[in-house]
Amino acid sequence: MKDDGACSAAGPDPRFPYLGERDFFKFPDPEKCEGDIIAAGGNLSPGMLISAYRQGIFPWFNAEDPVLWQSPDPRFIITPDSLHVSATMKKVLKRGDFDIRFDYDFLAVIQACSQIERPEQEGTWITDDMIRAYTELHRLGYAHSAESYVQGELAGGCYGILLGRVFFGESMFSKRANASKAAFLSFAQALFQSGGAVIDCQVPSKHLKSLGGREIERKDFLSLLKVLV
Repeated sequence: MKDDGACSAAGPDPRFPYLGERDFFKFPDPEKCEGDIIAAGGNLSPGMLISAYRQGIFPWFNAEDPVLWQSPDPRFIITPDSLHVSATMKKVLKRGDFDIRFDYDFLAVIQACSQIERPEQEGTWITDDMIRAYTELHRLGYAHSAESYVQGELAGGCYGILLGRVFFGESMFSKRANASKAAFLSFAQALFQSGGAVIDCQVPSKHLKSLGGREIERKDFLSLLKVLV
């Protein structure tokens, strides 16, 4: 695995060892790297992914790229005191506009996230390799989804990784107004009520800011992980 981005093969490296969930891989220290890309290469095996999240790093790359491991500075997070439920969403949740379920159909959620059109992006970064990798993490109990249903039809949802008291949010989608917000807010409230301390939103967006997202310096985020994960 190279830490200078000089990796030419696209996607996971088939030559890189498979790491099981209890294997640990030491990534370069994000605070000693220039920019947000920490390393390039490796694969998406369970041990590789779990090791990355524990160190404040996650994979984010296009289909034609090698696996790129990133750790943005600043980081965007939601905490119990910053979570914002608007008056509109309070009404939506109180009325029960959506049937909210957790971990009911993880595969359907991540596939829907990969297919949704996003004006600010060309194509999707949720490749088939990513879908297989995170579905395996779900099978192992690390990846979780929250879903909104209307008359049995999946209308929106989100997914991410839970380690210790930190939920690392990955992506969300919505086919109906407020569907992803309803799923996310329901999950966030349940997480914080059960002792969760931080939701990592990775990078800023207007949507996440409306839900209570705020920026902190990467060094402060990494310090939090040492205590919470």
